[in-house]
Amino acid sequence: MDVIPSIRQTAALALGRLADYDVDLAEAIVKAGILPQLICSLPEENHYYKKTAAFVLRAVAKHSPQLAHAVVQCGSLEVLVICLEDFDPGVKEGAAWACGYIARHNPELSQAVVDAGAVPLLVLCIQEPEIALKRIAASTLSDISKHSPELAQTVVDAGAIAHLAHMILNPDAKLKRQVLSALSQIAKHSVDLAELVVEAEIFPVVLTCLKDSDEYVKKNGATLIREIAKHTPELSQLVVNSGGVAAVVDCIDSSRGTVRLPGIMTLGYVAAHSENLSMAVIVSKGITPLCACLVEEHEDHIKAAAAWALGQIGRHTAEHARHVAAANVLPAMLDIYVDPQSSDDLKTKTKKALKNILQKCTYLPALEPLLHDAPPNIMKHIIGQFSKVLPHDSKARRLFVTTGGLRKIQEIQAEPGSLLQEYINTINNCYPEEIVSLF
Repeated sequence: MDVIPSIRQTAALALGRLADYDVDLAEAIVKAGILPQLICSLPEENHYYKKTAAFVLRAVAKHSPQLAHAVVQCGSLEVLVICLEDFDPGVKEGAAWACGYIARHNPELSQAVVDAGAVPLLVLCIQEPEIALKRIAASTLSDISKHSPELAQTVVDAGAIAHLAHMILNPDAKLKRQVLSALSQIAKHSVDLAELVVEAEIFPVVLTCLKDSDEYVKKNGATLIREIAKHTPELSQLVVNSGGVAAVVDCIDSSRGTVRLPGIMTLGYVAAHSENLSMAVIVSKGITPLCACLVEEHEDHIKAAAAWALGQIGRHTAEHARHVAAANVLPAMLDIYVDPQSSDDLKTKTKKALKNILQKCTYLPALEPLLHDAPPNIMKHIIGQFSKVLPHDSKARRLFVTTGGLRKIQEIQAEPGSLLQEYINTINNCYPEEIVSLF
């Protein structure tokens, strides 16, 4: 409250740094009733003070929804919206940043930012020439959009999509990250919103982001494609037609770690929709990098995503399953499933994927090695497939004896009357009794 502006400003800066550093200090600043004092005279202050005040509000709001709510309660949003209209880009930037830190916590706080009238001003900010201001404004629009379709619709209604789509080719990597993130957060909610994003002609432009040298640009670009592809077969087909699947495959191939994750999910979503789309993933050579993710990656959630995606590719027909099995995917999945180090979620997803592929797979050379290692709950699916194929294929019957398959199934202890026992009986009935009795 000092009469000298520079002292007021330095005091505010000190409070901002304290609040930024530690949640307890931020709470102490709120309890001391400093925030209303900070903003009461803000519209008359100079731009240095406005920037600093916005920094304090951001520093308090970032820690928790409760602190962000306290910032809103003291009337800060009205003042921040006035700052968004300031002629000084630094003041706008500080205000946009503070709005983003409030909006990111939950739908209610995000709605409060919308109700204060911030969205149209943020859309104006992304059109300003200053890169830093564009970045923060795009980030804040992303934070507002992420919570619900209604909030995303507010951002769309303010005309944000066209301006965001226009910036996908901007050379600034940090801006591209935020732009791709904002478009993803809009597209993820519904088919209608995803279609609006697509109509802004982001394809094939967005595919260039998958080759970007910045890892986050790659990841956010793949995330945007994933959020579009997941909704409908038509949107997935559009991704395929624009060369999106081949670009995603290259992106997975050339990346490591979590950067691969949205690409893996994209291939899974595309393949899940229909036989033809799944075949498009196979033709684009999508199976090999997914199998590489199973073997190379250390994080269980990435392996689980790769197993899920492979399951989606292989579950449609015998031909789809054959393509997956021929890539030596099944032994890799089985190893993960029986590995005591694998998490429960990874085991569940791998088991489901194995089951999806095995139930369609009639390519016996890929199933044969599994007979010797599979646990009983997987074994029944493998033997089930042999019982479907062997009665109609004399060459496969001969091979089954010479490779030791017939011997192996005689060693299995199946419950009398169980499905597994039925499968074994069906296989045994394909051979003369004297051959079966040899084992």
